[in-house]
Amino acid sequence: MIIRSKLKTARIPTGWISALALIALHSQFSAAATSPGGDAVVTTTNAPAAIGPYSQAIRAGDTLYLSGQLPIDPATGSLPIDDTIESQTRQSLDNIKSILAVDGLKMSDIVSTTVYLTDLEDLGKMNEVYGTYFSTAYPARVTVGITRLPKGAKVEIASVASRHK
Repeated sequence: MIIRSKLKTARIPTGWISALALIALHSQFSAAATSPGGDAVVTTTNAPAAIGPYSQAIRAGDTLYLSGQLPIDPATGSLPIDDTIESQTRQSLDNIKSILAVDGLKMSDIVSTTVYLTDLEDLGKMNEVYGTYFSTAYPARVTVGITRLPKGAKVEIASVASRHK
């Protein structure tokens, strides 16, 4: 829930104009709206917008829960042109990386993933790309073979990240 108050007019020193413009520009591309309970909806235009009634990610305390990321290029709204499992895995993980960045997190902060594949024969090729996004302290993972994914995607990856202290 976003709480808004009535705006008040304020005089802004001239030197602050560029700083405020920079903040406004950043706000255009990403946001984290905090609810009264402390949870926050995390969104960015650097990953595809939700295609249903859900959020890209929700922060609850030190944990960020990311919705499954399809391999949709946020600039075009389409799947990768070459349509291989490798390119689709790369795009899904790049989308995750973009959402994490909004909340100040990195791929190394991911503690768990769930990978959905429409063809389990693609597991080896998906693993080759997946492994390049993580260090040897890989996150826990579940891989599930399913019949179909939205937009005809071959892979979808959901993840959970934790802010390490």
